[in-house]
Amino acid sequence: MNQEQLNKVAQGQGFIAALDQSGGSTPKALKLYGLDESAWQSEAQMFDLVHAMRARIVGSPAFDGRRVLGAILFEMTMDRQFDGMPAAEYLWQKKQVVPFLKVDKGLADEADGVQRMKPMPELDALLARAAQKGIFGTKMRSVINAANAKGIDDVLDQQFAVGQQILKAGLMPILEPEVNIKAADKKEAEALLKAGLLKRLDALPQGQQVMLKLSIPSVEGFYTELVKHPRVLRVVALSGGYSRDESNTLLAKNPGVIASFSRALTEGLTAQQSDADFNTALDQAIESIYQASLT
Repeated sequence: MNQEQLNKVAQGQGFIAALDQSGGSTPKALKLYGLDESAWQSEAQMFDLVHAMRARIVGSPAFDGRRVLGAILFEMTMDRQFDGMPAAEYLWQKKQVVPFLKVDKGLADEADGVQRMKPMPELDALLARAAQKGIFGTKMRSVINAANAKGIDDVLDQQFAVGQQILKAGLMPILEPEVNIKAADKKEAEALLKAGLLKRLDALPQGQQVMLKLSIPSVEGFYTELVKHPRVLRVVALSGGYSRDESNTLLAKNPGVIASFSRALTEGLTAQQSDADFNTALDQAIESIYQASLT
């Protein structure tokens, strides 16, 4: 694990940009970017368009390591280039932004109020490739839709087991047990989630650390114990369907938690904007999320 990158993620001021929209979420991301399904004829063209969007974001003068600590990439993005350089290499060498990789293969069907991750039989091979390409860490998402103790335990057991696999490969895992912001019993689900996380974090070997990516909690400052836990490198928050303004307002009330926003980051950016307008809009978005992450 790159020590300079580790220090930056642990101590740096800023947030993590989530640029990891994958197959299922790509059409929606492109539509928000001003490109509907008539803009492409094939899946390959669709992925070319979303890569062009990401390349425009990371290539912007507004996007660099002063305010953006890291960026989460989709596997196909890791295998592509930004400005003629391998994506992860470009992020770190040109922008001083730490590269992460989304490694999950999507969500299984709901059971016990949760959606666990689909099996990842090729994970070891992917992790080896990611390490070779200069990726620092990974991210994997499960979803909690209800305060169901068994379901939440299942999600956490899976997240921590795969986390160990990732640590063994020399990478930093971001565990992401997302609580659905529309869950009727979101607050109760978060209480079960926190208790389950603390129990499993306490059981980790001395010196081992993971990162956590969580929905912004219903109770302000609810995850402070996780932020301060010696086995937690950093706690980051997803926007989860809130607008950027809502996300920033809620995030700022949670000291020590920084943003890892996807849709809230790209909100208001379109393919039709001139580069000057695009860069101004991105700069304002980055600044607002950066400020909310400083609390």
